[in-house]
Amino acid sequence: MSNAEKALAIFQKHVGEEEGVGEWFEIDQERINAFADATLDHQFIHIDPEKSAQLSPYKVTIAHGFLTLSMVVKLGGSIPPIDAEAYQGVVMGVNYGLDKVRFPAPVKVDSRIRGRRTLVSAELKNPTTIQLKQQMTVEIEGEDKPGCVAETLTRLIYA
Repeated sequence: MSNAEKALAIFQKHVGEEEGVGEWFEIDQERINAFADATLDHQFIHIDPEKSAQLSPYKVTIAHGFLTLSMVVKLGGSIPPIDAEAYQGVVMGVNYGLDKVRFPAPVKVDSRIRGRRTLVSAELKNPTTIQLKQQMTVEIEGEDKPGCVAETLTRLIYA
């Protein structure tokens, strides 16, 4: 039995379980501006506090939805593995893509966000590769609705 097959058996025991909750991370104006520069998305609701105070329903600047989505890797990094044994023999992990993605609430400047992750499925793609589907919910401190809910697809390649 390969390392991937052993890991698959472990992951499948945890399908449907919450993997954990990560640490809080602040989204400040400097990060929002840097993302605007990197993506060339300089809409005023992201980079202009004065204009946002006047015209935006939020009255402050907000993070780009795609900035919030891009933080899932960082936020997930502070969530401990659901079972460390399942990662034995992993050579690398590859971001394979996304399924459903939604942005239920804006992430306002200077908000703190964190990730909450649930294992949705685990599937053997070939003798050395497992694909995990995980639901990542990006919570906003003090808000009822999350900033993002996404189903991430990760491929784990085993030796």
